Amino acid sequence: MTVVRQMIESWRHVFKLDPDRDISEEELRAVCQSGTDAILVGGSTGVTYENTSLLLSRIQDYGVPCALEVSDLTAVVPGFDAYMIPMVLNTPDPAWIIGHHRRGVERYGDFIPWELLLAEGYIVLNENSAVARLTGADTGLSADEAAACAHVADKLMALPIVYLEYSGSFGDVETMKTVRDAVSHARLFYGGGVAGPEQAQLAASLADTVVVGNIVYSDIERALSTVEAVKQTALFKE
Repeated sequence: MTVVRQMIESWRHVFKLDPDRDISEEELRAVCQSGTDAILVGGSTGVTYENTSLLLSRIQDYGVPCALEVSDLTAVVPGFDAYMIPMVLNTPDPAWIIGHHRRGVERYGDFIPWELLLAEGYIVLNENSAVARLTGADTGLSADEAAACAHVADKLMALPIVYLEYSGSFGDVETMKTVRDAVSHARLFYGGGVAGPEQAQLAASLADTVVVGNIVYSDIERALSTVEAVKQTALFKE
């Protein structure tokens, strides 16, 4: 197991910050010193080398582990502790499964820090989200169909992360449970609609790692309350 794989095995709570959105220094300090396990930097639109580099430099002042979720090849910034490479499993567009990834290897070649990379098998299920529109994801999957995607990522592709993404709304609980049961080896990340401790606890009972994002920008106190809620919730396993 690589060092970065070992690192994410301890992550229960992660804040996701978007380089294209404003956050004050006071709010950033509160997020980084909240007790969260890591900061994930990334966004679907408006991500540039400049705003990503600036956000990284601000986060580094606080010493919290920081990973970049690579969504744009022009915004890959050195200095992150890990680089998360999304592969959208429920899109008919191969560009989001292998196309952009191949071009990244062609462009950066020997400069790629392979030991710091982690592939994520994304299952995108909110049709109104920016990531669904960008990738053309088939968001109308049943629970069993979503679980089949998880099986492919977990067992056929042997990806280290399966990421159940509802971005902007809280997920269907039965789908979350079915996907949870399908994952045996990968770490299951959940993101979407975690707007306070109640949703954080429910998500934490069904996923290994809970990612909290949008609420940071609208209600910082509720965002901070999700940290302890996740840490105090045991993962449900049958």
